[in-house]
Amino acid sequence: MTDEADFNPPAPTPPHILVVQAPYYQEIAAGLLAGVEQELRAAGATWEVVDVAGAFELPAAVRYAVRAMNFIQHTGRRWHGFITLGCVVRGETDHYDHICRETARGLMDISVQYALALGFGVLTVHSYDQAEARARPDEHNKGVEAARACLGQIALKRRLGLYRE
Repeated sequence: MTDEADFNPPAPTPPHILVVQAPYYQEIAAGLLAGVEQELRAAGATWEVVDVAGAFELPAAVRYAVRAMNFIQHTGRRWHGFITLGCVVRGETDHYDHICRETARGLMDISVQYALALGFGVLTVHSYDQAEARARPDEHNKGVEAARACLGQIALKRRLGLYRE
């Protein structure tokens, strides 16, 4: 006879997320992070936050974290997913275009190469007012959207058997 527990596997562990933020525009970053924390708290997730200088540093920081998991494998410290937050406001030069393109491309490359659950919460806006509108505590908060995307990717990875709980 088979034990009933065989038919009821244990629930997966709550997701643990690394939030990497570039708080260059502190008020915007705070609004995005508040949205992320609200969503992660509601999902029962845990998280850590690390800061980098700017959006351009986000891909490298996520890659460092992925690499660090190889070194700390024996400690059990793992991140199920990553959320990146930042804001790039268009200026008078083409610097904006380069930063936005390379940040997005770098994060996409790392996400695909390492099969990461990654929520992209980097605002690329034409004005500070546009950034404020996307960091407010309402239904348009892009931090909330980035957290939902990350949690959705984690759920998909679990469904496909890519996590060992």
